[in-house]
Amino acid sequence: MIGHTGFLLTARRLALEEIVTKEQLERSERLHRYLVEHSPDLIFALDPNGCFWFVNERFTSLLGYEKDELIGVPYGIIIHHDDLRAARYACSERRTGPRATSNVEIRLRRRTPEGAAVGSTPLVTVVVSAVGLYAPSARDSTSPKRFLGTYGVARDITDRKQAEQISSFHATHDALTGLPNRSLFLDRLRQAIARARRMFLEKGHLAVLFVDLDRFKEVNDTYGHVQGDQLLQQVAARLRRCLRGSDTLSRIGGDEFVALVPELGGREGAEAAASKILNELREPFLLGHGEFRTSVSIGVAIYPDDGASEGELMRNADLAMYHVKRRGKNGIGFFTPDMNTVWAEKLELESDLRGAIERGGLELHYQPIHNIATGHVEALEALVRWRHPEHGLMDPARFVHIAEESGLIYGLGERVLDSACADLRVWQTQGFPDLRMAVNLSAREFDRPDLVDCIIDTLKRHSVAPESFELEITESALVDDLDAVADRAGRLRRSGVRIAIDDFGTRYSSLGYLQSLPISGIKIDQSFVRDLGVRSSSAVIVSAMTGIARGFGLSMVAEGVEKPEHVEALRTFGCDVMQGYHFSRPLPAPRVGAYLARFNPPAPGPIAEPGGQADT
Repeated sequence: MIGHTGFLLTARRLALEEIVTKEQLERSERLHRYLVEHSPDLIFALDPNGCFWFVNERFTSLLGYEKDELIGVPYGIIIHHDDLRAARYACSERRTGPRATSNVEIRLRRRTPEGAAVGSTPLVTVVVSAVGLYAPSARDSTSPKRFLGTYGVARDITDRKQAEQISSFHATHDALTGLPNRSLFLDRLRQAIARARRMFLEKGHLAVLFVDLDRFKEVNDTYGHVQGDQLLQQVAARLRRCLRGSDTLSRIGGDEFVALVPELGGREGAEAAASKILNELREPFLLGHGEFRTSVSIGVAIYPDDGASEGELMRNADLAMYHVKRRGKNGIGFFTPDMNTVWAEKLELESDLRGAIERGGLELHYQPIHNIATGHVEALEALVRWRHPEHGLMDPARFVHIAEESGLIYGLGERVLDSACADLRVWQTQGFPDLRMAVNLSAREFDRPDLVDCIIDTLKRHSVAPESFELEITESALVDDLDAVADRAGRLRRSGVRIAIDDFGTRYSSLGYLQSLPISGIKIDQSFVRDLGVRSSSAVIVSAMTGIARGFGLSMVAEGVEKPEHVEALRTFGCDVMQGYHFSRPLPAPRVGAYLARFNPPAPGPIAEPGGQADT
């Protein structure tokens, strides 16, 4: 009797365990089905003929296809035609394990809405991983398994690809006009010269046209940089209309444009192209304040008569343009050998600069850097000026390149560093002890072997704490010798000096630099800031930069803030530290103290005598 009862109890226990196990399996299956259906990735299964027999709900939300529209349909219906070969490689996968397909990039077509033009629907970029599906052998483990088809997962990377394309575009194009920058232009010029050399025919001649606006400074000085940018954009649009599809137009800086015109048939073709530009730009431009008329000076150099390399052609076209400027502007000039006398004038300017560095003539202006969260001026950026006896007050764009080419940049840098530290010490002892100073450093200066010692000695001489001093280096300084830059930057950071990447995002932006260099901050270039609210791509880039800064624990400053809209947009992205004309133009040293007192309550302490002229 007991044995029978025990049997019944055991049977009942086994039945209950079976029920529990079945319920657990059903719950696990429901959970698995839920995870598959609600996955952010596309999950699919194809039969041996490449037709869908399973797709998850993501196909509907991402691509617009209902599930029953795809079941039994070949996978090629959703693949962009240029990517069919790559898709075939992934979607016919029979392998399993490590050798199976992983991260194949393809583009998918969204379902075209009714009434929409074919091809008007944006594409979706995905990376696909796939494995073969097999049914277990019905006989034994050694028998071959039956191939059921391919199982795959596709992850949407569209946003990432768009961000990469934007970054790649800005590395080779001018952010304001969208034109090729100097680097891309020189590359195309090299290729054009190589083609012309191979052809060795009259039609192989090409010309470089150097185009400079004659009154651009008036717009910036009178109406501000916003209208100056509008003028440059309109000029770029008109120049495009003047050129052929095979020509290349570039903005190489400021108000200077350069055009490559290949296969033009000699001097007559170049003159026709330049005359067309001259006439097109004579028409008035409509700016915010009203109409503005300008003219251009165009210098022309022709291959091979005026130069056999891109460097010679660019230099000689530049010389021809300066010759037009000296004649009274608004015209066309072809290079001639006697124009080399211009180099004599540049040498004279170099001699004057040498005297200004040694005997005085340089001075610093300071642009305040505001923290809108605290309302205080957080730092000052030192900007060098040259008060030339004949040419008046000159900004760095007119003489820094001469200093770099002649080697005077080291003496110039020492003068700026010394004056900036002297002025900072004055303001700190006047009651602004937390004030910081930012000084730009050119790529040539960062190559200096004794740079670190020079900076540290100067800080000590003026009793300036390293933590209140920041060096700004451009990304171009990083590409020639990253190891040497990393070594010097590391020594400076260990001493307490801050290091920021200036004009971040305009040249060779790389997360690798942020990982390998001891960077403390980045500066968002003014070209992105000025386009906030105008170009959606600028908002994407600024948002990405703020995310990068937060991710790496870096400070961040936005340059070129000129309008309240810029302030609000940057604030929404989490950037609170800014500089630009919205706050203040660069100030001469004697005016800085009063400006600081408006925003920073002076701390109690001794008052030092003002000073800090850069030419003393």
